[in-house]
Amino acid sequence: MIPPDNRDNRARIRSAWPTRRVDAARHLLHPRQMRDSLTLADQPYWRNASLAGLQSALTAAIALPIVYLSPWSHLIGYAALGALVALFGRYAPERSRNHILFQCALVQTLAVFIMSAAGWLGLPLSVRLVMLALSCGIFFFVAVLGRFGPPGPLIFIFAAGAAMANADSFAQVLERTAATAVVALLAWAICAVSEHLRHHAAPDRPLPEEPVRSPRQLLLASARTVVAAAIAILAAATLGADYPVWAAMGALAVLQGAHLHISMNRALQRMAGTVIGALLVWFILGQGPSVWTIIALLVILQYATELIIGSNYALGQVLVTPMALLMTHLAAPRVDGAVMVSERVLDTLLGAGVGIIIAVLSSSMEERHRLARHVARRRSASR
Repeated sequence: MIPPDNRDNRARIRSAWPTRRVDAARHLLHPRQMRDSLTLADQPYWRNASLAGLQSALTAAIALPIVYLSPWSHLIGYAALGALVALFGRYAPERSRNHILFQCALVQTLAVFIMSAAGWLGLPLSVRLVMLALSCGIFFFVAVLGRFGPPGPLIFIFAAGAAMANADSFAQVLERTAATAVVALLAWAICAVSEHLRHHAAPDRPLPEEPVRSPRQLLLASARTVVAAAIAILAAATLGADYPVWAAMGALAVLQGAHLHISMNRALQRMAGTVIGALLVWFILGQGPSVWTIIALLVILQYATELIIGSNYALGQVLVTPMALLMTHLAAPRVDGAVMVSERVLDTLLGAGVGIIIAVLSSSMEERHRLARHVARRRSASR
């Protein structure tokens, strides 16, 4: 039995800080949340973000033309995946980034190899979709535990999804893996050579750090990610989607938020940014661009994305969406661009919606208390 005084204290706390899941949902659906998602933030670490974007863009500018002019031009999409490794570790401690980037290159390469091998082995699509959902949780766990930093596990899931295309032979599996690995190592080398340009932590200006999670918290967060990704993938596949990985990425992106209000912001921002970005790439593909034009756009987009995504995630998605779709177009140029663009929008809306629902349903009392306090502070500040 709970003593009467303790029951009274708990009742007063619930009255002052409504913490039911329905209260959390009401807070997250308030118009105030929409306004918050449109806020532009300062970028105190713009130098490191822009450097990561420049390193990734330089890797793509060197590798993609070489691959396109080689006998393995059909692997250009996988080469583009390797260039994304340069985006990691931007806030890593001094002399630690090279090690983190090598780990990321290994994870990115393994993602391509495992999913390509699954297709070559003839595993049913349903099994590969289950593998994709499990990968969301595994890559989330690895990225947080390894302190890889932005952009987190999304890059690895994007690579795994791209590699789901059937491989006709084991040689093709090795080709995809090699293309990803070689360009990822090029990205690692470029980052190592230009490491001295990165801003390092100082006593008066520490670099941002990811919150430390206990093993239990990390396992629960990873399990929640698997559930959300599985639901999003199943829903997308049921609707006949050709790229259910985009629904999984939508759910994963939302659940990367450290707090409920951040998760909701990411959901709203990803939805809005994807719609605008999809319209942009629809226009681009409608002009019938050459491979050289697409390569040039990818180089520009990889750099420009890192310049603005720290200010507002939605603005970043306006550029990320064309970049992802143009990479997909390079890997599968015969796919109808209009169909691909519309599916990206629908799958992202679906995945982000599933992600925020799972975030609220699986939220802890502590997370809902934190949301209630955040709302109270916002109300006080607006008075």
